[in-house]
Amino acid sequence: MKRVLVLVEGQTEERFVKDVLCPYLWEKEIDLTPKIVTTKRVKIGPHFKGGITEYSKVETDVRILLYDTNATAITTFIDYYALPPDFPGMASRPQGTPIQRVLYVENEWAVQVNNHRFHPFLMIHEFEAILFCKPDEIGLALNQQRAGRDLAQVREAFDSPEDINEGIETAPSKRILRYCVAYRKTVHGPIVAKRIGLPVIREQCNHFDNWISWLETL
Repeated sequence: MKRVLVLVEGQTEERFVKDVLCPYLWEKEIDLTPKIVTTKRVKIGPHFKGGITEYSKVETDVRILLYDTNATAITTFIDYYALPPDFPGMASRPQGTPIQRVLYVENEWAVQVNNHRFHPFLMIHEFEAILFCKPDEIGLALNQQRAGRDLAQVREAFDSPEDINEGIETAPSKRILRYCVAYRKTVHGPIVAKRIGLPVIREQCNHFDNWISWLETL
């Protein structure tokens, strides 16, 4: 069994890794362990977890995980949307499609860390993009079938859920909240993603699928 540590943005991503990715990868002899980003370290008591405000804190967590020589690889599951501007590659991103820009930032991050066991992954544009693989499941989870139909129309306007663009009012999570005001990321996100299932997500989200394919080859 190969052990892989994945630095995640918060509780939603942690739950998704445990409930959806871990059972599948165990069958591939991959033990995926999520670690939530530390936002504040204190001398006494538990550190504060979740959310990303600056790159230095994330880099500290990555370096700590790399100290674990028993881990085959270190990876990440973090939203590209609202990534702090001091992240490697953010200031020098080229013009292009979202996937081109994300690949550039991922590569610059890997270069900055400079460790062959580190393979960063950024979700385009954020976790909620996954839920648009079957938007009717969002409506069913919140008992708002009409909202599910409205969100299905949003999905139909894009080739892939990963193409649902970023912005204050156009990010996937903002679109969900527009029709489902009761949506709570940490509560509903992992539930809906599990109901959708990994095969469907991989089929519709190419960048995400490439990440899973990399994990399978370890």
